[in-house]
Amino acid sequence: MTEKVKKCREFLLGREYRKRRNPERPENLPEDLGAQSEEEQYFRLFERAAENEKSLFYESDDFGFNRYRARLPQDEVWRSRGGNLTVDYETFLAVGLSGLRAKILERLSAADAEAKRFYDLSLRYLRVCGNLAEKWRKGAEESGRERLAAALAVVPENGASTYYHALVSLRFLHYVLRLNGNDHLTLGRFDRYMLPYAEESVRRGVSLGELTEDTELFFIAMNYDTDLYRGIQQGDNGQSLVLGGCDENGENSFSFLSEIALTASEELALIDPKINLRVNSETPAELYERASRLTRQGLGFPQYCNDDAAIKGLVRLGYDPIDARNYAVAACWEIIVPRCGADVPNIDKLIFPEVVRQVTLSKLIGSESYAEFEREVKSAIEAGCDKITERCNAAAQPRDALISIFVSPCIERGRYAFEGGAKYNNYGVHGVGLSNAADALEAIKKAVFEEKTAGKAELVSALETNFAGREDLRQTLLSQPKTGNNNEADERLCFLMETFSSYLNNKPNRRGGVYRAGTGSAMEYVVSAAGVGATADGRKAGEAFASSFSPSLAAKTDGPFSTILSFTKFDMSKIINGGPLTMELYSGVFRNGEGLKKVALLVKAFIDRGGHQLQLNAVNRETLLDAQAHPEKYPNLIVRVWGWSGVFRRA
Repeated sequence: MTEKVKKCREFLLGREYRKRRNPERPENLPEDLGAQSEEEQYFRLFERAAENEKSLFYESDDFGFNRYRARLPQDEVWRSRGGNLTVDYETFLAVGLSGLRAKILERLSAADAEAKRFYDLSLRYLRVCGNLAEKWRKGAEESGRERLAAALAVVPENGASTYYHALVSLRFLHYVLRLNGNDHLTLGRFDRYMLPYAEESVRRGVSLGELTEDTELFFIAMNYDTDLYRGIQQGDNGQSLVLGGCDENGENSFSFLSEIALTASEELALIDPKINLRVNSETPAELYERASRLTRQGLGFPQYCNDDAAIKGLVRLGYDPIDARNYAVAACWEIIVPRCGADVPNIDKLIFPEVVRQVTLSKLIGSESYAEFEREVKSAIEAGCDKITERCNAAAQPRDALISIFVSPCIERGRYAFEGGAKYNNYGVHGVGLSNAADALEAIKKAVFEEKTAGKAELVSALETNFAGREDLRQTLLSQPKTGNNNEADERLCFLMETFSSYLNNKPNRRGGVYRAGTGSAMEYVVSAAGVGATADGRKAGEAFASSFSPSLAAKTDGPFSTILSFTKFDMSKIINGGPLTMELYSGVFRNGEGLKKVALLVKAFIDRGGHQLQLNAVNRETLLDAQAHPEKYPNLIVRVWGWSGVFRRA
C-alpha cells in the first residue's frame, strides 16, 4: 500500500468528508410528475438529480463522481428501478456514451412506435449523462486535478484505451445509475472486462505497482457514498465483484489482474467491494491458500462459487453455454448472467419451516405413516410454489430506459430491459430455512413414527402452545439427528430440495423467462422467522432459522468436514439460484501457514464434492463480545451479515 493509498484510506475511515455534502431535502421536484408515464417520471427525476449535483472531490481524489446531494428527488417518490444485475460493462467501456448514442441513431428511423419512444427517451438520458460528465471534467480542471481532467476529456464520452480511463468510466457509470435510483448494482467479472485495458497499460509502460495503486484508489472511491445507498444497512449495497473462473471457452481465466484485485482487497480491508471467487475441480490448492489469506482479514469474503455446479445448472435452466460460463454474482450470492440478463433473482421466497409446520398441524394426526406425511409435505411445497408463481406473474416490472441502455440487447430490440429487451428474464425464488425444515421432518420421523417417544396430538398441541409446559418434549425433539452431521437427517434435506427444484425450475414466467429455485434466505432467516410459530425441530416461536444453506442454530455439528459432507449430498446444479453454505471458523485457525493450508483443503473438499457456494467467516468470540459491550472501541470492525459485509456496531 503506497503512502497515497494510506492517506486516502485514513481519510475515508475518518468519515469527516460526509460533512461536505448537502444534506437538505430536495425542494425542486419536477412539476406535474404524477401526470407523466412511469418512464417519463424516472427520467425527470434523474434529470433533476443531475442538475442538483456539483463536482465534489476528496483528498487525493483521482476518480471523482462522489455524491454532493445526500438526498435525491427520487427519494421523495421512490420505487424500484431494478437492480441486482450486472450491466454490459464491456460494451460501454469500449464505445462510451457516443458509441451507444450512435447505436440508437442508426436504428431510429426504421423502429416501430414503441421502439421509437424507447430510443427517444434513451437519447435524452445520454444527453444528461454527457452534460454531467462535462460538469465533472470542468470541476476537475478547476481544482487542479490534471490527471482526471485529461481522462474526462476522453471518457466516458468515448471508449477507454487504458486501465485508468476504464476505471474512470466504470466509476462514472455506477454514479449515474445510482443517481437514477438503480440499487444493488454489481461489478461483475471485473478481472475479465478490465483485463484488456490493464494489458494495454502494461504495454505502455505502466508498472504492476501503479496498476495496484489505481485499483486500491478505485476501491476506496467505491466506499465513499455507501452510507447513502438504499439497503438494510451500510454494506448491503450490491457492490460485489467476481474474480477467476473459466472463460467463454471453459479455460482458466485467473490473471495478474485477478491477483491485483485480491491484493487490493486484502490490504485495504474495507467493506467494498465484496469479493467472489469462482473456482472448480481444477483449481489448484495454491489459489485456495491465497484466498484464505483474504478470509483471515475477517471481512467475510471471498465467497466461493463452483463453476462445475453453476454452469451445469444454468444450462439446465436454458442459458446458452457461453453465457453460463460467463456467470457472475448478484448483490449477495444469487447467480446471474452479466451483460444480457435482467433476471430478478430474489423475487420471492418459500418459507420451508412454515410449510412443514402447517402440514404438521393439519395433517400429522391423520397420517398413518411417515411416508404418507411426507407426501402431504410434498403437496404443500408444490402448492406454495404455485402461489408464488401466481403472485409474481401478476407483478409489474419497471420501465427504466437508463439501465436498459446498458443491458444487451435492449438497444437492438428497442425495448426496456424488464419488458423483453434483455436476453434473459428469469425469476429466482429463495428456499428459506431448509435445514430447520429438514430437522423437523427427521424429528417427526424418528420421535413420532419410529421411536414413538412423541404422540401426534401431543406434538401438535406443543407446537400450538410454543412448548408451554413441555420442555421435556422440546428436548426430545432437539436431541434428534440434525443436518450438518452426515447422518440420516440429510435425506430429509435432499427430499426438500428435490421437491422444490423439480417442481419450480423452468416454470414459465410472464416475461418469457423461467423460475429458478435456490437455497438462499437473505434477511428472511430473521425477518420471516419472527412470524413463524414453534417447529418440530425444537425451535421456539420467533427464533431465527439457519442462514441460507447452513445447519440450524440448534445443531451441534461434528465439525466443518462433517458439515461439508452433509451439504454436498444433493446435486446442487439442480438448485442453482444461489445461497451459500456458511461456516464460522475461529480466527486462530488462520494464524500460520499450516492453518491456511487446512482451510484451503476444507474449501477444496467442498468444491470437489460438488458444493455450489461457500462462505467462510473468520471470527473471534472475545473480540465480538467486547465490541458488543464497547462499540466505540471498534468503529471499523467488519462482520459478514448474510450476503454482504457491514460495520459491526451498526449490525
